[in-house]
Amino acid sequence: MLKILIAGMMMISSGAFAQGKLTPQQELEQWRQARINVYMDDFAELRRYKKADKQIGLPASGEKRVVFMGDSITDAWDFGKFFPGKNYIGRGIGGQTTTQMLARFRQDVINLHPAIVVILAGTNDIAGNTGYMDAGDTQANIQSMTELAKAHGIRVILCSVTPVNDYSERGKSASAMRPEEKILALNEWLKSYCKQEGCVYLDYFSAMVDENGKMKAGLVNDGLHPNAEGYKIMAALAQNTLDAVLKQKTAK
Repeated sequence: MLKILIAGMMMISSGAFAQGKLTPQQELEQWRQARINVYMDDFAELRRYKKADKQIGLPASGEKRVVFMGDSITDAWDFGKFFPGKNYIGRGIGGQTTTQMLARFRQDVINLHPAIVVILAGTNDIAGNTGYMDAGDTQANIQSMTELAKAHGIRVILCSVTPVNDYSERGKSASAMRPEEKILALNEWLKSYCKQEGCVYLDYFSAMVDENGKMKAGLVNDGLHPNAEGYKIMAALAQNTLDAVLKQKTAK
């Protein structure tokens, strides 16, 4: 499902946009139209992980379970490859916004009883995947997920939104729909919110951005989704952060 979703978005970007037939906004509207049946039937796509969530069971004695919640960047992450020996649980769904993640947060995070949740979200809010969202909407959804996690004793790691670039034809649309100033503003809020609420801010952005304020060319192939080199950087940062958090006993 994820490969089909990403492939479809890439085809639109590299085809119609490159030929000048569609603007980035028109591409988005075309993509949203293609998702109507999915969203009308299961807006938060709860069915994606429902069966797996029920089968996974409670954490084993001494297990420090970690759930990664997110969109396509989390969905495409090969945890077995980049976190060998770690039983991390990926709960990313391509194209999702924080509104959808909040709707499935109980099923896909709380009910799994993790010690830590790693939330990477917001890039699709900026792009408007499920309609217009202002900064306050995104902040409110992230606040709600954080509060729900903390109420259940789950430590929270909030990740920065990753940069994008327009260095390829496929990246032009993704970049146009995600203005740098909006990414920077959301990341500044995330950092401030973590300091205020006692959660942990995981800064992918600073390690992946170039001198032009865009994603380093060698870390993505389509301007948005990390390639193996991009995930390598993210995995190292995530593991270092998890190691530090796991030394702490309980959620604040």
